[in-house]
Amino acid sequence: MRENRLRTMWQNDQAAINGWLAIPNSFSAETMAHQGWDTLTIDLQHGVIDYQTMVTMLQAISTTATVPIVRVPWLEPGILMKALDAGAYGVICPMVNTREDAQKLVAWTTYAPRGTRSFGPVRALLYGGSDYPTQADKTIVRFAMIETAQALDNLDAIMSVEGLDAIYIGPSDLSLALGCRPVFDNVDPPVEQAIAHILERATAHGLKAGIHNGVPEGALARVAMGFRFITVSSDARLMAAGSQQVLAKMRAAPPAASHGSATY
Repeated sequence: MRENRLRTMWQNDQAAINGWLAIPNSFSAETMAHQGWDTLTIDLQHGVIDYQTMVTMLQAISTTATVPIVRVPWLEPGILMKALDAGAYGVICPMVNTREDAQKLVAWTTYAPRGTRSFGPVRALLYGGSDYPTQADKTIVRFAMIETAQALDNLDAIMSVEGLDAIYIGPSDLSLALGCRPVFDNVDPPVEQAIAHILERATAHGLKAGIHNGVPEGALARVAMGFRFITVSSDARLMAAGSQQVLAKMRAAPPAASHGSATY
């Protein structure tokens, strides 16, 4: 089966640099993949992407060594299974708040007898290889998002679920849950304390920890803390930021000098 380079990086204690895809387009996904991101996450929760477009984006990412990941809209078996059947090598599930939620996430992404994932890896066979059915369970990566006060109360119960590989922090939702500003970077002190606590408990349970960031400086600080899956910005934000930089320089330039005046 095709290697999941994310797992290999983690075995070597490397931090994976993850790009975020919110634009529903295979060409933009292909362009992002060719820039050298370790992983790319297609966002079905807050991006404007539907399932069919997601499939074409996975195909585009497959032209590179970048590992394809999908953030599903919710903890629901159908979309988890369809994302994996389409060839996702990792799934990020939002709002995992209890041990039961984490158990469902693992069961729905694992084949019998250990889980209840329905068999039908239509595109996953093409991407992963003919031995996908026997190797998928230990190859794909399962992220549970920790982003609510309820999840904070249940951290150890969630993280002790066998088969869970990693957790992923959504700083904005976590901030709102703690009565703070919904930001990615420079979070308020209660959120910073919660992030450090989540990381400490994940490490204690042998799980990898990921987190969303807005800027490289914030992401590098998280790597130094011990996070090993680091999202930096998104395709939409990068496009907007690049456009703003170009326009700011163009509009700040002095008007072009006249090359003479016409006489009438």
